[in-house]
Amino acid sequence: MRAAALYSAAGSLLLTTLAAAPAEGTPGGPGAAEARGTAVAAGRAAAAGIEFGRCPKAEELPAALRCGTVTVPLDYARPDGEQIELTVSRVRATHQAPDGGGREVPGQGALLYNPGGPGASGLYFPLAGLVPQWKRIAAAYDLVGYAPRGVAPSAPLSCQDPGDFFKGPRPAPTQPSDAFKEQRAAEAEAYARGCAERAGDALRHYHSLNNARDLEVVRAALGEERLTFMGASYGTYLGALYAELFPSRVRRMVFDSVVNPDPEGIWYRNNLEQSEAFEDRWSDFKEWIAEHHAVYGLGDSPREVQNSYEEASERLAAEPAGGTVGPAQLQGAFLKAGYYDDYWPHRAEALSAYLRGDPQPLIDQAGTRTEEGAAGAENSNAVYTAVECNDAPWPTDFEVWDRDNTRLARRAPFETWDNVWTNLPCAYWRAPRQRPLDVRTGPGELPPTLVLAAEEDAATPYEGALELRRRLSGSVLVTERDAGTHGVGGGANACVNGHLEAYLLEGRLPARDTSCAPRPEPEPRG
Repeated sequence: MRAAALYSAAGSLLLTTLAAAPAEGTPGGPGAAEARGTAVAAGRAAAAGIEFGRCPKAEELPAALRCGTVTVPLDYARPDGEQIELTVSRVRATHQAPDGGGREVPGQGALLYNPGGPGASGLYFPLAGLVPQWKRIAAAYDLVGYAPRGVAPSAPLSCQDPGDFFKGPRPAPTQPSDAFKEQRAAEAEAYARGCAERAGDALRHYHSLNNARDLEVVRAALGEERLTFMGASYGTYLGALYAELFPSRVRRMVFDSVVNPDPEGIWYRNNLEQSEAFEDRWSDFKEWIAEHHAVYGLGDSPREVQNSYEEASERLAAEPAGGTVGPAQLQGAFLKAGYYDDYWPHRAEALSAYLRGDPQPLIDQAGTRTEEGAAGAENSNAVYTAVECNDAPWPTDFEVWDRDNTRLARRAPFETWDNVWTNLPCAYWRAPRQRPLDVRTGPGELPPTLVLAAEEDAATPYEGALELRRRLSGSVLVTERDAGTHGVGGGANACVNGHLEAYLLEGRLPARDTSCAPRPEPEPRG
């Protein structure tokens, strides 16, 4: 990352920033005050820069990382009002040729990364430069991560006592009773109330539009004239909003595993589509387990594997493993395997061991986390909930949720109701809702951007990549065929990584949308 520029005349800098202010809102129209506030905040940040030093002890970050803070307004319509600090991490470009040739690699400034969520921290991202697949990029770029607003230590949000966050072993019915639905609805309403009571009026300011404005201020604080950004999962939606609000400030952008930016889908419909996609991914996992029946003994057909899973769930309902793992914890552990196929051997091995009488691998993989982990998980969940609930209107009548998800669960039972319970606080949300932006850029409005997607990604279904590709003129889509791992850039696929490096290092994109063969399936272990 390039060092923050030093300016001798903050007033001159502010005038320059205002002259190049993004077209977030027409004068006097919606977003106009926030656009002016963003320009003011960016001017101040550019003048102040970032003073990097040791990272906060509470974050337990490696010494190789250096951290600093960037001040942003809580409310961009009032840039002189309450301020919050975002924590930023950095590892400098190595400038060393990865092949050991001794050549000095020219610097290309900062590459800023958001890992998604919402609610995930990117503070660890700069350590990616230690991974072989990232060494060429780390040679040219200062790698920069940050904790978005609300994510500890950046003005952390909380909706309940962390000690109460992890529930004990509980059921995970795919056809919940009316009584169970009433119980979970009451819990969701209480959670939404807790968010409002703990955060107060500040709660309304934690949303994706402000996250995009924060990104603009961080860019300015880094001394970058234009932003080079890579976002994964939710980070792609954040990046898309930035591209809509600040197109002239974009240098290069990578969208990896894309949230569908269609404003009609943010976020209720997107979650319905996600639940359906996870059913397909669960089927892929069961087929893989069945192919390795000789290793795991869980069945030589997907149906038999499903029976083994259901048998384990029934046993856990009767007697939780280690007192912590019930059906819901089992489902949560196997949901992670829907995100990353690297989890497949571990989860299959744990299920097999449990059914043979050894619960410890399952307890290790699905059991309740530590007290220290509870605080981080509660904070992450609070930010996820606040951002998604604030971002857009949601149905406020549980009957709508019940109708839509009862229908969906008939063909996609694996994740549907768990997704409902995760998002249901939005039905009872007390803060005002934003109106999602209609992200669209015409020819020449935005530099060419790179879109990466796995064809069978469940967390962000492939249609989202196609939709973003249609909406951002000049973007190019690289697809990992017949693969479903969530987040493909800098991973195990050399073809995908080749396109990523060509774009970030040379600004070069394929002439048209293209695809890569899938990464190899994981090897069984047992």
